[in-house]
Amino acid sequence: MADARRGTVITVFSTASAVGKTLIGINMAAELAKQGFRVCLVDLDLQFGDVCNYLQLQPVYTLADAAKALEREKNNFNVQQFLTTYDRYDVPFGVMAAPSKLEEAYNLQTSDIRQVLLQLQLKFDFVVIDTASTFSEVNLMAMELSTIISFMGIVDFIPTIKNMKSGSDTIRGLGYDTNKIRMILNRSNSKTRIDLQDVEQLLGEEFYHVLPNDFGTATRSIKTGCPLVLDTKPSPLKTELRNLVARYTGRPLEEVEEKEESNSSWFSKLFR
Repeated sequence: MADARRGTVITVFSTASAVGKTLIGINMAAELAKQGFRVCLVDLDLQFGDVCNYLQLQPVYTLADAAKALEREKNNFNVQQFLTTYDRYDVPFGVMAAPSKLEEAYNLQTSDIRQVLLQLQLKFDFVVIDTASTFSEVNLMAMELSTIISFMGIVDFIPTIKNMKSGSDTIRGLGYDTNKIRMILNRSNSKTRIDLQDVEQLLGEEFYHVLPNDFGTATRSIKTGCPLVLDTKPSPLKTELRNLVARYTGRPLEEVEEKEESNSSWFSKLFR
């Protein structure tokens, strides 16, 4: 396994709940898949994961099933058998669902989850991980494996900012390369009297990327089970989500859109 090519791991993390981690993770996975990458989205919020709810999926297998199978047959384990495929507008990606029962979540071993993630790295170009909002053993393991940690935050109330500062300091204290941690601000233009520059000064750095507040569009995405980046309707949030992924891949959005337009034009010529 050590000699095989491993995919990029992007973990979406926050120290506060309701900051949009799941929505961001889903759209990252969808946009990467749209660009032609092999992608798997992992729901690592073991007790209250919402990835399948957001995507309106009914998984047959979950991470708990994968971990059990790994223990039974380490040499013949095929991680892809335990994935649920999401496919909208011919943009497919795999989903590793969170356990369906609380007792399964409690009984999962971090070492088994780590082996599952390592197996996924061998099968996919990108593994996107959605997490719970805690510095748990599982989350610390995922962050250790990660190529990029997308640390999500919002600027609404003082306690939220305090948690963001505490979380940022804790992650920095783990000794990761500074380029590994990307501070992402969500819902940037929501109504608040807190100045963004004051928050950046408190954190000691500027946000890597800023996502606009678009509650209506985000809500529609959840209701329809369709990631924003796959929706045909334009929106500022959709554009900035795509720009974020473009920064991660090093492919400018203009270049990606030009390629998509070229492919679309080529396809349409077949039916003229």
